[in-house]
Amino acid sequence: MRRAGLGEGVPPGNYGNYGYPNSGYSACEEENERLTESLRNKVTAIKSLSIEIGHEVKHQNKLLAEMDSQFDSTTGFLGLCST
Repeated sequence: MRRAGLGEGVPPGNYGNYGYPNSGYSACEEENERLTESLRNKVTAIKSLSIEIGHEVKHQNKLLAEMDSQFDSTTGFLGLCST
């Protein structure tokens, strides 16, 4: 089945718009490129943020482990003093 207006008037071998003359393909392609770049920037920002969150979580876990150790030491010390 052939669609009306598609590929008509295009010189053989001229596939600059994928055989769709005056279809606005390049406008769509430019819009896709712009949106792709915007998405790429957003993904990069999210990746960077998630890495920073990971570093912060590791730091907070280290602080919590130190606090736990100090509480254990204090509990042991208080247990010795009360006997």
